[in-house]
Amino acid sequence: ANDRLPAEHELAAEFGVSKMTVRQALSNLAAAGVVRRDQGRGTFIAEPKVETGPRELTSFSQEMRRRGLHPSSVVLQKEVIPAQTAIAAKLGLREGDRVIRLKRLRCADGSAMGIQTAYLPADLVPDILREDLGALSLYEILDRKYALVPKRAREVHYAVRLGAEEARCLSVPEGSPALAAERVTFAEGDRAIELVYSVMRGDRYQLVLELVKSEL
Repeated sequence: ANDRLPAEHELAAEFGVSKMTVRQALSNLAAAGVVRRDQGRGTFIAEPKVETGPRELTSFSQEMRRRGLHPSSVVLQKEVIPAQTAIAAKLGLREGDRVIRLKRLRCADGSAMGIQTAYLPADLVPDILREDLGALSLYEILDRKYALVPKRAREVHYAVRLGAEEARCLSVPEGSPALAAERVTFAEGDRAIELVYSVMRGDRYQLVLELVKSEL
């Protein structure tokens, strides 16, 4: 991954084909996500994408470990704020109730993968801001310290283009495509314990669905 391929004229000479054939082959590989073409720099082998789709309820850290990657986080923001109308409704709170806002840059093997902003009812997680939220999995903290075990979640995916600040954090050009998601997680008794907005790099994530034909 990230190794630079030989120039088009070098590939054409090596394989005995025209530069047009090489250019078309590289375009096909780029469309398939195998290589990336950086304007003015050349063609590079793309990093493998992380597949996401219907699965059991896991944290980002668990998901990365299962794929043989080392997860880490950089805390960009952590604070207690009054819940705005939309956030309160999704968490089953009243507008103005206190919530924890935790914004983190999520990384795998030291490479930025996405940005996640989580909201949690403050009354459920007293003193959580004292925890090492950069090194530890949030779900592991919720389980260990507060006996809050995620039981189910509702997740919605949609496509976005990255703004300037998001692109800077993720080390990609402004306007790059990204896979965004909104997840509400519920514990025992169907109590909403977390609302999280994720923006993951489009060049590192792909949505994979396995479909079964209905018998109806």
